[in-house]
Amino acid sequence: MMPFHARLFGAVVALTLAAGSPALSQQLELKIMAPAAPGGGWDQTARAMQQALVAAKIARSVQVTNVAGAGGSVGIAQFVNSAKGDGNQMMVNGFVMVGALAMNKSPVTLEQVTPIARLTEEIQVIVVPANSPLKTAQDLAAAVKADIAKVTFAGGSAGGVDHVMAALFAGTIGADAKKINYIPFSGGGESLAAILGGKVTAGISGLSEYEGQIKSGKLRALGVTSEKRIAGIDIPTFKEQGIDLVLANWRSVVAPPGITAEQRKTLSEAVEKMVKSDAWKDILKQKGWDDAYLSGDAFADFLKKETTRVTDVLKSVGLVKS
Repeated sequence: MMPFHARLFGAVVALTLAAGSPALSQQLELKIMAPAAPGGGWDQTARAMQQALVAAKIARSVQVTNVAGAGGSVGIAQFVNSAKGDGNQMMVNGFVMVGALAMNKSPVTLEQVTPIARLTEEIQVIVVPANSPLKTAQDLAAAVKADIAKVTFAGGSAGGVDHVMAALFAGTIGADAKKINYIPFSGGGESLAAILGGKVTAGISGLSEYEGQIKSGKLRALGVTSEKRIAGIDIPTFKEQGIDLVLANWRSVVAPPGITAEQRKTLSEAVEKMVKSDAWKDILKQKGWDDAYLSGDAFADFLKKETTRVTDVLKSVGLVKS
């Protein structure tokens, strides 16, 4: 039989190992706000985080709440005011919120939240119907330069990533971004019908939105907004066609204002463990999301630069007053 002192030592070692194991992180009980209605990109991101954090045993429980309205403006206002100092709460946000806050002249801004991490991004694409005479991005550029009013772009909500992309495309080729003929649609199905029906010149969206129609030959992709070609996808970038247009629809997660450095560290470490987990990697594959993890000061710097860039573009098209 094992001596008592040996059994005692073994018990102490076991307790010590347990104390340093992920069991402690399982005490995390988190709340994640999706500042949008159920079903959209932010809601999907929040619920994906919920699934991965629990599956990877990083948190014991994760509760997701939805607060819809004005491109996230309603949600962030509630988050900043009611979650201040709470180290167990986070909010999903992204590119669209930057534009919405500027357009809605929101008194609450992203400068008031605590940046945690950028999580994912999706590359944008411009498409035309298969029977369109436009074959390349340069063909579209020539049409815009010839008569910008005759070229209609279909996309999502005014001031969103699709609208910003149309303005950037015009500005990059030397056209007047204020004169772009952009038609916003509330849903992807409506804009797709308009494109396929030839009611607009071109459509703008995330690549995954139109990938099926591109592969089936119903739509022709003129270019993607990635820095380099995407592996396995035979679509040229705008850059390789001589148009310096690089853009991604990113999604991120932030914490409330007023949390301590220790609370921020705990949340940052939890998110870092999550993005490295198999559960999260599986979700990215299922959803077709690109891993764009960026944390700490690098993410905070990125957020400031994106806010400036998007606001400047919206000013250029007259959606935000200088």
